[in-house]
Amino acid sequence: MELIIGLIILVVLILVLIASCIKVVPQAHALVIERLGGYLGTWGVGIHFKVPFIDRVAKRVLLKEQVVDFAPQPVITKDNVTMRIDTVVFFQITDPKLFAYGVENPIMAIENLTATTLRNIIGDMELDETLTSRETINTKMRASLDVATDPWGIKVNRVELKNIIPPQAIQDAMEKQMKAERERREAVTRAEGEKTATILVAQGKKESAILDAEAEKQAAILRAEAKKEATVREAEGQAEAILKIQQANADGLRYLKEAEPDSAVLQLKSLEAFAKAADGKATKIIVPSEIQGMAGLVKSITEVAKEDK
Repeated sequence: MELIIGLIILVVLILVLIASCIKVVPQAHALVIERLGGYLGTWGVGIHFKVPFIDRVAKRVLLKEQVVDFAPQPVITKDNVTMRIDTVVFFQITDPKLFAYGVENPIMAIENLTATTLRNIIGDMELDETLTSRETINTKMRASLDVATDPWGIKVNRVELKNIIPPQAIQDAMEKQMKAERERREAVTRAEGEKTATILVAQGKKESAILDAEAEKQAAILRAEAKKEATVREAEGQAEAILKIQQANADGLRYLKEAEPDSAVLQLKSLEAFAKAADGKATKIIVPSEIQGMAGLVKSITEVAKEDK
């Protein structure tokens, strides 16, 4: 019984030992392997077997791009202004062997190298240039760090100045300048608005005056046309009346001519015409001799009539 238990324990130990010798390397990872304390090789993605008690995993390396955010570093500009700059470095391990054996603490080494490089670059620039040249500083730092970290198996892909913190006095001055600029822009915007409003009011008055003038013009035209129409109609009425009178006179003469009146009738008509003329306001009337005789005849007939009565 004890022998069986011992065999089981031995089998379990062998299985555990075999399992510990099997290594599966996932994607974007690498293993640095040592044999008896010396570098043996670098295992990439896949399944691998190591010799028990002889081989060991010296370092596990992540091959993905990594980001490290360093604390703000104090730097001095060319014009002796002390400020703090917060830096972010994006890097990637390209050689696991160099990364494992190149430097003791790669992240600390990158941080110290970043601070040194930043001081050298900012030391050649003045404050205003530092605040407006982030892209230039980023490019210079990336180039310097990439060269310096190459022996460590590290490639620096990008460096960003996360934050630039100037002294408090300079921050107060910058805030006042920004406030003054905002007030200036607000004043300009307000002036532009007032100018636009004035222009719109003037244009409105101009258009209103034009419309009033056009309306007055149309009204005058309509009044003139109405007056013209009335005058034309009145003239047409007078012409029509005169035409009818003339037509009536012509008709009377034609009827009289067709009736062939004798001399007595003509003299009587002449007398009627003379009577109408005498009813007017003329102060001097010339009576033809024919009408005078006719008038005497009428008087004689009138007197005979009175005697008979």
